[in-house]
Amino acid sequence: MALTDRACKQAKGQEKAYKLADAFGLHLYVTPNGYRSWRWKYRFAGKEKQLTFGPYPDVSLAEAREQREAAARQLRSGLDPAIEKKRQTAVRSLQADATFKTIAEDWIASQTALWSKRHAALVKASMERDVYPKIGKLPIDVITTPIVMSVLRPIEQRGAIETAHRTRQRISEVFARAIGSGLATTDPSAVARRALAPVRKGKFPAVRTVKAAQSVLADVEAKPAHPMTKLASRLLALTAVRAGVLRLAEPAEFERLDGPEPIWRIPAAKMKLVVERKEDAAFEFIVPLSRQAVETIEVAIALSGGAPLIFRSVRHPRRPISDSTLSKAYRDAGYSGIHVPHGWRSTFSTVMNELAGAENRVGDRAIIDLMLAHVPAGVEASYNRAGYMPRRRELAQEWADLLTATLPHPGTLIEGPRRG
Repeated sequence: MALTDRACKQAKGQEKAYKLADAFGLHLYVTPNGYRSWRWKYRFAGKEKQLTFGPYPDVSLAEAREQREAAARQLRSGLDPAIEKKRQTAVRSLQADATFKTIAEDWIASQTALWSKRHAALVKASMERDVYPKIGKLPIDVITTPIVMSVLRPIEQRGAIETAHRTRQRISEVFARAIGSGLATTDPSAVARRALAPVRKGKFPAVRTVKAAQSVLADVEAKPAHPMTKLASRLLALTAVRAGVLRLAEPAEFERLDGPEPIWRIPAAKMKLVVERKEDAAFEFIVPLSRQAVETIEVAIALSGGAPLIFRSVRHPRRPISDSTLSKAYRDAGYSGIHVPHGWRSTFSTVMNELAGAENRVGDRAIIDLMLAHVPAGVEASYNRAGYMPRRRELAQEWADLLTATLPHPGTLIEGPRRG
């Protein structure tokens, strides 16, 4: 006869362990100390096996019968219920530990060999700044598209549209890894791509005349902001380097500042190069510094107080100033859609090439390209680190004289009103 719940409750320990049979191989196993647990005998591939469903009364008689029937269905489907139980337990264990941050860190580690050290650091910093605080602790399989948008929308709202899209792509890569590991079934960030503002194609907005360039710097420096933001803006304009290179500038990169030929020696690892070239010291880049650039650097280094990074974040001293900080300074000055920090490269190229054309300096065009660290298409050679250096230095000084003709000494930038 089938067991009753009353019989289960009354089962006590005896001198030897014994079984109370229910039906279809299910029985209650009672140990001498009175511990009761549900067990089910079955045969798989010709061998007798046993499956434990859990202790009584935690697992009731009705629940034990339900588990037995579920296991019997697996058996009829050709599956071994004991193996399936172990598999499901392993999956649940993985899912319990499968937070977004855990999988993201696993993905980053898997890509390290393919990325440059700088890019790996940038990806990690981006995740720690914008993603982990919001979804890092969430189980990967509970994250939805609206939750992903809660990460991306603030990035978009601060004007970093391209950064928002890059962040979404990284989140998508994490979900791809989770899906491949059986920890997720869908990628909620895929739909989020269409919910973001589109990235503007083409060149960065930039002014095209010396007068307009002078106005941009003057207006940005007149707005309340941290002095380091203003110094970074001025040095970016004077050197026309990429913003990412400037934000990671270290004091040791600037050489001979008190001599007639000061330079900024930028390591190859910080340049916009393929991974192989980033690891080759031959691809470091040398920027000849104008007198005004040296003055700006000296003020910035003094203000940094000997920190490893000159242009460090106010809130996070070990991190560089963010790209959005510079961009916001230009928006606050009224230059949204007119000129952005990265636009100085285009402004420098336009102004200096026009001068070269007006004065028939035919050879200057190639030198201007070299000053912007452009590698000619199809040329498999390192940057000529010292190539045309005398003329590059003359052009750098000419550009600085034009740009700062109406601007005060950079030391005055630490005396104005601050914000942030």
